[in-house]
Amino acid sequence: MRVPHAAAAVILSVVLLFAGATAGHAHVTVEASSTEAGSWAVLTFKVPTESDTASTTGLRVQLPVDAPLLSAQTQPVPGWEAEVVRSELPEPVTDDHGNTITEAPTEIIWTATGEGLAPSEFGEFKVSVGPLPESGTLHLPAVQVYSDGEEVDWVQQASAGTEADRPAPSIEITPATPDGDQDAAVDAAQPEEAGSQNFLGWASLAVAVLAVLLAGVALLRRPRVRDA
Repeated sequence: MRVPHAAAAVILSVVLLFAGATAGHAHVTVEASSTEAGSWAVLTFKVPTESDTASTTGLRVQLPVDAPLLSAQTQPVPGWEAEVVRSELPEPVTDDHGNTITEAPTEIIWTATGEGLAPSEFGEFKVSVGPLPESGTLHLPAVQVYSDGEEVDWVQQASAGTEADRPAPSIEITPATPDGDQDAAVDAAQPEEAGSQNFLGWASLAVAVLAVLLAGVALLRRPRVRDA
């Protein structure tokens, strides 16, 4: 079956559109082992090399200062060195123990000690942080550095109804689970479980009594054997 030239052109355009969309979605992203407010989490930054000619040789990630993360510890990555930059906060904050905090980690810098991430490769960079903010979206703007000197800013925040071309890595903070909820659920389950056990006990006893009665009735109804 021959495809008209106009139809072939449309098909080719669609293929190119999807190919471009796929290539454009190879963003720097982050995943968190926990998103619960107030918890500690391991953040994993996934960094793909989008350049066809240069390698990724650096990554800089900015940490929030309005709701600072009081601790940041990087996991070693072979062929890379990491630096956690601590800075004085614009406004002091108070931690859960009532201590006044005037400085906190504000940036993490990963630098390749070798060739870095070649074209078509990606790397993962992990950092343990905490405690997470109480609510909202945790934006973590990043700058990707290439071996040819180019720097790609992943710092944009999407607005209502629009999608950022180079979005900043981010995670959505979820509400904290109250400590008493799990205990309350356990306590609520215990009476129900005990009631179920009592019911089963009485049911078993009733079955046993019924079996004895039936056996007795059967014995009484047996015909007597007369002596010869």
